[in-house]
Parts: sequence; structure tokens; C-alpha cells
Amino acid sequence: MTVEELNAAFGCENVNFEEGPNGMPVARLDNEYGAAAIATHGAHVLNFAPAGCEPVIWLSEYSWYEADKPIRGGIPVCWPWFGGHPQNPDWPAHGFARISEWNVIAAGQMENGKTFIEFELTPDDIAEEFRTFDFKLTLKAVAGSELRVELTCENTSEFPIEFSTALHSYFNISEISKIKISGLSGKEYIDTLDNSRHIQSDDITVNAETDLFFPETADLCTISDTGWNRKIIISKEGSNSTVVWNPWSDKAARMPDFGDREYHGMVCVETTNAEADSISLNPEEIHTVTTIISLETN
Repeated sequence: MTVEELNAAFGCENVNFEEGPNGMPVARLDNEYGAAAIATHGAHVLNFAPAGCEPVIWLSEYSWYEADKPIRGGIPVCWPWFGGHPQNPDWPAHGFARISEWNVIAAGQMENGKTFIEFELTPDDIAEEFRTFDFKLTLKAVAGSELRVELTCENTSEFPIEFSTALHSYFNISEISKIKISGLSGKEYIDTLDNSRHIQSDDITVNAETDLFFPETADLCTISDTGWNRKIIISKEGSNSTVVWNPWSDKAARMPDFGDREYHGMVCVETTNAEADSISLNPEEIHTVTTIISLETN
């Protein structure tokens, strides 16, 4: 649908559709509590900020905004696989959901003053080569003083399906050397850079390339940022694994859609269902994974 058609069908006082980079339709959600922006490409959250605050979500200045490429930053929807495809290495990393055009199915203002938008993706919306099973995927984003993102999969096939997923949130920080991440102390993790296993002994600080997978983790995480005197709180539902990621300098320099020094201003704390936490659904079964992002300021 065009921006004009989206506004005619779903626009209201607190929801407005406009052309984003490269003409990409973007929904702007705005109310007295906060604001968010979500692209129809990938149902991709581009921005979120509580009223009067610096943005909580980070977006690269070098991101592509093209139909067959993912957006760098924001909250990519990784589905139905996380990382590389196990049998088809030429298929896109992190699945097809984040490079597909989603359909808006509802939007509006809620009685509590928050604003929502809901997207849908089915096999009709994806490349034929990826249509290995039937499904209905919906993403609902609710913006207020906090941001709630719910990704729901319904198995509409006649056989069981299995998938992994992530809400791959990129967070906006003052400086990587001024943050620490709490909530994972005492948890086992896999350092995916060398596949070694460790126990996290304290809060996480980042001073090198970091790609840590924490299985069996359902608790909330907090990013404490002394540079901006604030805390970003990431809680979740329907997820029992967590990823912490920062590319650091060498990898950032190799990434064409990521600035060489942008790693200083971002960190990912991802709400995931991966590895042993992958999801199996029988026909007609449903699973929802949710991330809830809020901010505390001093």
C-alpha cells in the first residue's frame, strides 16, 4: 500500500504514515507519553523515545533502505532462523522476516493513551523459495512511556514446525565505555566468537568485539549509562535466551552499512528463542515472544 492508502485506511490523530528513506513507508506513533517509528519493511522499529527523552533505540546513519536488504539498527525481526540458515548458507542471515514487506492490519489509540500498530506476514508475502511451511506472523508495537513489541507466530501448516527468532534490539547509549549491563550475573554463556563456555561473574562491560549467547535466561536486563545518567530496562515474555552484541572496531570497519566508529554509541541486548530455546509448534498452535523497553532517568 502507498503512504496515501495507509493513511486513508489506518491513519488517525496519533498514527501517521509518511515516506521514509528511499520512499519506504514509515508509521509514526505519537502521544503524550512517547513516540515511535516503524517501517513496513520488516515491520522494523526504527525509533522509540519517551516524551522529553533522548532516543532509546539506535539506528545506523549508514543503513541500507532497500527492498532486499535489512535495516541496520532499530529492532530487526529475526525469523524463522537466527544467524545463518543451517542447511542453506546462501539464504539471508537471520531469516526472511526482516527483509519482507509486511501488511498493516490495525492501528490506533488505546484507552490508556498509548498508541499501537499491528502488522501481518504470511507465505503470500515472501519469496517462493522460502515457502517451506504455512504460517501467520503478526507484530504488534505499543508505544507510550515504554515500548512493547509482540511477535506472534501461528502454525497454519498441517504438520509441526520449528523456528528460532529474535527481537534484535539495538540500544542508543552515550558511549560504550560508560555502560554496564546487569541481569545476567551468574548465568552460563557461550562466547560465539570462539564457541567457548563461561559463567558471567558480574555485570557486563564491553571493551572488545562481543557476541555472547546466554541460554536459560528469562529475567530482565538493565543497561546503566553513566554518560546520560539513565537506565534502559529490557524485560521480556516468551523468551528463555538472551544475546549481547557489539561489533567493535575491526568488524564495524568491514560492515558496509555500519559506520567505522558507530560501535561507540550502541549495544544490542536481544530477546531471543534460539538453540535449545527454539520453538516447536503443532498445527494451529501459537507462540508469542515479547520485549518491553522502558527508561529510568536520574
